[in-house]
Amino acid sequence: MGPIALFDKSFLQSLNLNEAVLFDNFFLTNIAPLFFVETLADLEKAVREGRTPEQEVGIIASKTPEMNSSPNMFHGELCKSSLMGLDTPMDGRIVRAGGRPVKDGGKTGIVFDIPPEAKAFARWQEGKFLEVEQKFAKAWRAMLRMMSFDNVINNLKIAGIQPDNCKSLKEAKQVAEEFVLGRGDKFAIMKLALTLLSIPSHIHDALFTRWKISGYKPLGEFAPYAAFVSTVDIFFYIAAASKLISADRVSNKIDLAYLFYLPFCMLFISTDKLHRRCAPLFLREDQQFIWGEDLKCDLKRLDEFYDRLPQAEKEKGLFSFASEPPRNEPFLVTNLWDRCIPKWRDTKNSVPSIDKAVENKMADEVTQMAEARTLEPEEVDFDTTNPDSLTLQRNISKRKGKWWLLPKDL
Repeated sequence: MGPIALFDKSFLQSLNLNEAVLFDNFFLTNIAPLFFVETLADLEKAVREGRTPEQEVGIIASKTPEMNSSPNMFHGELCKSSLMGLDTPMDGRIVRAGGRPVKDGGKTGIVFDIPPEAKAFARWQEGKFLEVEQKFAKAWRAMLRMMSFDNVINNLKIAGIQPDNCKSLKEAKQVAEEFVLGRGDKFAIMKLALTLLSIPSHIHDALFTRWKISGYKPLGEFAPYAAFVSTVDIFFYIAAASKLISADRVSNKIDLAYLFYLPFCMLFISTDKLHRRCAPLFLREDQQFIWGEDLKCDLKRLDEFYDRLPQAEKEKGLFSFASEPPRNEPFLVTNLWDRCIPKWRDTKNSVPSIDKAVENKMADEVTQMAEARTLEPEEVDFDTTNPDSLTLQRNISKRKGKWWLLPKDL
């Protein structure tokens, strides 16, 4: 597994299937919920080259990473958790939804079953769509057409922000950040944040009680992730009001929602020009924005590089010969590994051999843990953040495009 990479739909669409396989192979990909929504929304869009919407969605689904990927938890749920006092790590780790506590043979574990998004993508590749998905796609497109930000602009003015005076995106981000993280009217900030984040009213009382107990801390201290998302959202409205971002393109608001997931990656990859302009403003010093066209070219070169291997070698599966990028070749992927996980070169460049009996025993233990009964809350008597084992279940294609993901004779 390589660097944790967040990507948008535009980048994945730019890849051919073989390039997409190598992208999946060399990166641990964070799949934002927005990606699934955007993909499904294509069912209601006119598509190019005479393809049906179902065919277009199937093509995107076939390219979606499956070996080293994980859907991130929805930002709305994370914002609610943040406001209610649950810690949300913002250091580059993917925040996975679900995870069920289990016990087997005296050992503890957390099992992440195959996520529903992955199951849906498997169906979409075959052109199978549930009626509820068809209706959702139609409703999503209708919602986009109805979006308006006039009310938010008025609320910003009431809160003391002049949203149409910024001369640059950097200034717009600074104004948004100073408003959310500053020491201004805390109640105006909180009220606007709850509106922007669509926090349900039934938890407002508990939330304000917690906030009062904290001494009415500034939002940035009280709920850091909710503050981050609010900053991105307010930045959009300020930039749009200042005509730095087009307010006429509804898709701009949706595209910027990918930025809500920046705390959960090392790299953000996109071919969207709006992302190229805005994302670097919100990245940590240890993060990087990667222009998708540059990475696509590098993946094409890697595809040609590995394609020169003997057929017998390629039939052993990607992991046997491409568990890491080429060490002594000038590839962008290699440079990104060096930057994000500098100690990878200290490991041996070989796949360890395992005795068959040991391998079978390990497989049995993993299977037993995955099939173990989910513990009830009152039965959990161990630290769920530090179990004996962590099991991630996933479906993996044996072959995609021209590449064997798993050994041919497996």
